[in-house]
Amino acid sequence: MQLTHFLDTKLSYSIRRAPRANLTGFDPRAFVASSGSPANDPWRRREAWRYAGQFTRWNRFKAAFPGLGIASVAFAAYCGYEYMFLKDDHAHAEGGHGEGHH
Repeated sequence: MQLTHFLDTKLSYSIRRAPRANLTGFDPRAFVASSGSPANDPWRRREAWRYAGQFTRWNRFKAAFPGLGIASVAFAAYCGYEYMFLKDDHAHAEGGHGEGHH
């Protein structure tokens, strides 16, 4: 009996309670609704240089790794050279370093 009375009291209290008045007059929902890109952005022209010309996303990415392209080609060329011309003539047969070596 006490549990039902407790639940009934809690439920009726939560239903009766009205939302608190906003003392500052600031409405967060209205703020979010009003935010977005305005039709005539006064800063758009001043910010355009960040996304065009030498400051495009691709150019900024390339500038972050300045020697990556040349280094990749040089490394691939060296790996090919090593594979083709620098073979190890001292390679061991099946036995490896077992008896009879040296």
